[in-house]
Amino acid sequence: MLAALEALVKLESPTEDLDACRDVVHLASDIATRVLGTPAEIREVNGRPVFWWGAPNPDVILLAHLDTVWPKGSFDPLWSVEGTAARGPGIFDMKAGFVQALYAMKGITGSAALIATTDEETGSATSKEFIKEISSKAKAVLVLEASLDGKVKTGRKGTAMYQVKIHGKASHAGLEPEKGINATVEIAHAVLAITALENKEHGTTVVPTTLHAGNTTNTVPDLAVLDIDIRSYSMDDLKRVDSAIKGLVPVNPATRYEITGGFNRPPLETTSTMALYERAERVAKEIGLPPLGHASVGGASDGNFAAAAGAQVLDGLGAVGNGAHAAHEWVDISTLEDRSKLLHALIKDLLND
Repeated sequence: MLAALEALVKLESPTEDLDACRDVVHLASDIATRVLGTPAEIREVNGRPVFWWGAPNPDVILLAHLDTVWPKGSFDPLWSVEGTAARGPGIFDMKAGFVQALYAMKGITGSAALIATTDEETGSATSKEFIKEISSKAKAVLVLEASLDGKVKTGRKGTAMYQVKIHGKASHAGLEPEKGINATVEIAHAVLAITALENKEHGTTVVPTTLHAGNTTNTVPDLAVLDIDIRSYSMDDLKRVDSAIKGLVPVNPATRYEITGGFNRPPLETTSTMALYERAERVAKEIGLPPLGHASVGGASDGNFAAAAGAQVLDGLGAVGNGAHAAHEWVDISTLEDRSKLLHALIKDLLND
């Protein structure tokens, strides 16, 4: 397992590098041949490669991704091991989870498949409809995203992203500022209105992120551009925020608002996860593992899409470690085998119904 993980981590695969993503899927297929006896099917979904090993119409889907957030050259060294901690780009999110799933498929002969996409880290724009389609026909979707200190994930926030452009009018900031329409002043009003939309009761965060305004220091800005990140455990609250952002009214009526964006992933709610979680706890106990525990988290995954399609989902079945999207990303390699055994037993339990 460690050799397979090292090979995958050393083959850097940032989402935006399509050639690298193709290479990592081919490498994963080669590893599958060694571990499982046959190569994966490599499918093309909207121009991107997808790894598929197993049944053509699976009742149980193991869902993973092989792309990472890291541009090539972000880690030096690419791979290191100190004690039980292995480090490298994408090791925690989520190449270790993929390796655990691959080994969990050893000896599985029923209607199950391991599927890994290559665009999860940028919102799954090309694969989300594919994920919904396969999930709608499945009994269970087991997501190999990393655990939270070993806990599986039974809830995830839904996400939405918007961009607000405010159009004003340029003029000389010193000679005749009164002839301009200041987009920076207007975007300041918009930022305050937008941040007021958060709702702590539903874990709804409304966060202005990148902001660009103006061209030169002596010109009244004629354009300001704001990006907004929104997350919530409640779809109704996401809809409330969506309506409020799209309904923003200028404080200065001479400015013009241009608003784009919308929902990205719906929430993963506990109604879609708790039955599988309880089953996983029972299976863990039967094979002599300690209780898993569960948690709800702010980050989204492809499990959100699977649940939206009506599937029962359990997320966070992947690596134990820490540091997703962070320079200290690491995995506890002493847990790889037990997490893989748990997944294997859970697949068999589901197939034996």
